[in-house]
Amino acid sequence: MNLVMPQFAAPSFIWTGVWVFIGIIGLVLLILLFNFFGIWIRAWVSGAYVGLIELAAMRLRSVPVGLVVDNYINARKSGLDITVDQLNVHFLAGGDVQMVVRALIAAQKASIHLEFDRACAIDLATKGTGKTVLDAVKTSVNPKVIDCPNPASGKTTIDAVAKDGIAVKVKARVTVRTNLERFVGGATEETIIARVGEGIVTTIGSSNSYKDVLENPDRISKTVLDKALDANTAFEILSIDIADVDVGDNVGAKLQAEQADANKLIAQAQAEIRRAAAVAIEQEMTARTQEMRARVVEAEAQVPLAIAEAFRTGNLGIMDYLRIKNIQADTGMRDSIAHGTPEDSGQKPKSK
Repeated sequence: MNLVMPQFAAPSFIWTGVWVFIGIIGLVLLILLFNFFGIWIRAWVSGAYVGLIELAAMRLRSVPVGLVVDNYINARKSGLDITVDQLNVHFLAGGDVQMVVRALIAAQKASIHLEFDRACAIDLATKGTGKTVLDAVKTSVNPKVIDCPNPASGKTTIDAVAKDGIAVKVKARVTVRTNLERFVGGATEETIIARVGEGIVTTIGSSNSYKDVLENPDRISKTVLDKALDANTAFEILSIDIADVDVGDNVGAKLQAEQADANKLIAQAQAEIRRAAAVAIEQEMTARTQEMRARVVEAEAQVPLAIAEAFRTGNLGIMDYLRIKNIQADTGMRDSIAHGTPEDSGQKPKSK
């Protein structure tokens, strides 16, 4: 009995396991068909077949199945050679799958060579800037016009001064198209505007007269275009058109007037320094004169003392003293005759 029982039990157990496995597979297929049947049929009918297992894997990776499959269908219908895996990778990298596919289709219709990897790189580079890879392709197909200077900066003209000192105000319009090969890592519109503005200022500054600029405005365009201003930028400059040229102020005359005022102030300051020095010297001379007069007065005060000493020592007699007084009186009379008496000049006579 123990030998016969295992022979009948083993086949029943195996078949039960097989049927359970088949039931699980069937259940999984039913779930897949229930979730992805519409998308799977749409892709199959459109000629862009995507397997159910691949659709389930996309769902497990949190990839929007409908979005990726629809864009894959559009790409295949347009003749683009891309795969679902490429679209999945770009979506997982944070890119916009729909925008990339639309840009590739637009580039193909316009006969512009644009690879899928380059389109993905441009899409990721423009993320968060308000621009898209589709805008880059459209700009490459239909060039756009950039105002120079940018009105958003608050300035409406580029001002420069010719050699004769007259200011010239210029407004330019730059026509550019996107260079898809240099779009990633290339300089933006602000660089184009800055370079064009610099070229305009240089051209006007090298002109001998503002009249030369007014007579030949296209000279500015030719000079600026010859400098290859679009090097290392994301754009290619097609043309630079001078929209408006106007004459500004006479900056040279203003600068000369300001320089003259400055020189005048400097001269006045230097003159004031010399005047102050002269006043100081005059005061010093006055002080020295007073000092000398004090010394004279001091010396004159010593005369009576010396006369008294001479009387005491017997070196001077009374007759000598009277003779000195007569000489002084005679000298005083001669001076009064030479210079006029105090009565003639209307002055009171000094008391001796």
